[in-house]
Amino acid sequence: MPFYPDSETLYDVVKELFHRLEETPGATTEFARSRMVIDVHLTEPEAYINLNARTNPVSFRFEPDGTPPDLTLTMSADTLHNVWMGKTRLRDAFFRGRIRTKGSISRAMQLAPLFRQAEALYPQVLKDKGLIID
Repeated sequence: MPFYPDSETLYDVVKELFHRLEETPGATTEFARSRMVIDVHLTEPEAYINLNARTNPVSFRFEPDGTPPDLTLTMSADTLHNVWMGKTRLRDAFFRGRIRTKGSISRAMQLAPLFRQAEALYPQVLKDKGLIID
């Protein structure tokens, strides 16, 4: 059974997580240096995230804005959940085929610092939303 019961719950958590990333000094600095636009397509449930390091500050959108991505990632919401919970390493998810890429996988690894920052905040977001209990 998937962790997220529906897209609405997933978006609620992801939007709060990215809001906290924006508010955390230095959390997006390394990603900003990449100057990449990344589209993330999630399945089970369906969701879309656009990470744009060409804007200052870095922007996170949840609907396509027409900007062509440098990289597109497709994965299940459970894969993303497990990466952010520290249960699956990002590199392992890529190399085991749990994350499909359209674009350079080496460029995809530039997401690692941003994902590490997300890992630090994600469990607390889930707790605050009542989705996990200590």
